[in-house]
Amino acid sequence: MFFASDNWAGAADEIAASLQRHSEGFSPAYGASELDRQLEQRFNDLFEREVAVFFVGTGTAANSLALSAVNRPGGFVLCHREAHLIEDECGAPEFFTSGARLAPIDGPLGKIDPAALRRGLERFDPEFVHHGQPMAVSMTQATEVGTVYSNEEVRAIAEHTHAFGLPLHMDGARFANAMVRLGSTPAEMTWKSGVDVLSFGATKNGCWCAEALVFFDPARAKQLPFIRKRAAQLFSKTRFIAAQFHAYLDDDLWIRLARHANAMADRLADGLANSQHVSIAWPCQSNELFVTMPKAAAERLKDQGARFYPWPVPEEFESKLEPGQGLYRLVTSFATTTDHVDQFVALVG
Repeated sequence: MFFASDNWAGAADEIAASLQRHSEGFSPAYGASELDRQLEQRFNDLFEREVAVFFVGTGTAANSLALSAVNRPGGFVLCHREAHLIEDECGAPEFFTSGARLAPIDGPLGKIDPAALRRGLERFDPEFVHHGQPMAVSMTQATEVGTVYSNEEVRAIAEHTHAFGLPLHMDGARFANAMVRLGSTPAEMTWKSGVDVLSFGATKNGCWCAEALVFFDPARAKQLPFIRKRAAQLFSKTRFIAAQFHAYLDDDLWIRLARHANAMADRLADGLANSQHVSIAWPCQSNELFVTMPKAAAERLKDQGARFYPWPVPEEFESKLEPGQGLYRLVTSFATTTDHVDQFVALVG
């Protein structure tokens, strides 16, 4: 009963087989292999346009290098106050941008409120050097609390972002889970809705270690090869990241894995819907389910073998918690089975 994180799951069989297959023989290093070149074209096809794509090892690297590429002196990145970027990356965005800062923006359940974003952008006077200057807006899809922006909501964020001449970055660590929930396409959820740079995550969805940084205008990425090298993210044997993406995208494996993870989260939500001991905090929109329960009940479940995390309570949700209760996150993955879900639901009672 492992619901702590989709990072706890291993690699899908198809990913492991591709790694094994491409481990044989010799191949040019540093992204020059034929496999790397094939994958670059695959990303063009996937997003229905020419893109610049760069493979890196972690989502933190993808996010931080994306912001490094659009950095400005005295730069600020506006993002949701509870975004992974600002809460869980140990200052990496600030470090890799040589000191850019993150400006928190409010919004319910992990999603940036467009009006709050507008106010945040307007506080920067282009002529007032002391405040610094905005350099980008970053949004998370799916969000840190499992909610999903509709394409219309993405466009609303992009409209305000572009009105100030800024690029819009999307942290897509759970990009596939959000996309299949919307029934959208990669192009519709990104550049067709105004996204300029994407951190395309695959590690949480069945890969071993595979993230891609995608620029929808290749001209924005001219410095990225040097930025990536300087950040120690230019792997010599990049074919092993390419091999993962090759299997990931082949025959829509990535979509099937995300659909399964989402379906297991839905099954979990359905199983807990009528529980007298656990309450669903807000509707499940991806592969993350957030629930409230007495802290003593959470400890009992953990003693019985369930694995899940307590979660920081969003500001707008604090008043809804009763004394002695906690907020907890349950995450499903491609490796979650119906038995895992049903066993947990039975334990809850």
